Amino acid sequence: MRSTTVLPGVPALPPGPGDVPLHRLEVSSPGAPPFAVGSFEEVGPLSRWDRPHRHTFYEIVHVRAGSGTHVVDLARWPVKPPQLAVVLPGQVHHWEGGRGPEGSLVLFTDDFLVDHPGDRELLRELGARCGFALDAAQDRWVGALIAELAAEFRQRAPGHESVLRSLLHVLVVRAARLPGGPAQGPEPRVQGRTAAVADAFAELITRPEAAGRTVRECADRLGVSPGYLTQAVRAATGRPPGRLLIEARVYQAQQLLAHTELSVRQVAARTGFDDPAYFSRFFRRETGSSPGAFRKHHSRPHQSLEGTSAPA
Repeated sequence: MRSTTVLPGVPALPPGPGDVPLHRLEVSSPGAPPFAVGSFEEVGPLSRWDRPHRHTFYEIVHVRAGSGTHVVDLARWPVKPPQLAVVLPGQVHHWEGGRGPEGSLVLFTDDFLVDHPGDRELLRELGARCGFALDAAQDRWVGALIAELAAEFRQRAPGHESVLRSLLHVLVVRAARLPGGPAQGPEPRVQGRTAAVADAFAELITRPEAAGRTVRECADRLGVSPGYLTQAVRAATGRPPGRLLIEARVYQAQQLLAHTELSVRQVAARTGFDDPAYFSRFFRRETGSSPGAFRKHHSRPHQSLEGTSAPA
């Protein structure tokens, strides 16, 4: 994914044909940690953007008021405060209708998790679920943790980066304990080189250029054997890498059909298919719907973003 952070005033990179806007995390200086926290107002108007877009960073959202719908990867989550939501790098999301959300956001890149790499797996699982309803007690502890993060971020006292990472780690682990969350401890299920390879594979298959790659090609890219890649991915996820490649390919096709005006032939080519008819059979087999029917059901006029640009 393109550079994950940007300095204030750096113009956005316009999306290419068939892409949705990519928002990068704004940091105050080249040496500043890739982290930010604040209310929707403090983060800025893009925090409530009503057009589909992606991030280069994680976003933890604590919604305490508002209404409408939070759309993430085509799933629609009613805004019913208090809620906690996690949006992962690369996921397409936007806010729709109602009275815009009120609350706080915690933004950080993958690099900021260096002290607690096991949190990446927890965040991936939280992002797959996206939204969590909070009771009064849960709402209080989430709000208190985010308030501590915000105070530390504003004061920037000596050692504040370590404190921010530690508080964020507590927030992620405790969020994983919420009903419906991963409910696992702070340590990853696998560690060392196996975990690193599985993480690298998970990041690799989110890239548009990975569409159509085989397990062997991914293994070559990561500098391991196909057998070791399969072992590492199965240990980390319980699933074979080939299945995850298929799901990543379907996801990319769904995003292109829903959020761009590319033809089915162009979508097929973007996702590594030379034959549009074979692409249509593949898509129907995996989703139960033809590409045209999927587009008709999910696409909305304002979601066609090809040729537009957005701020970083």
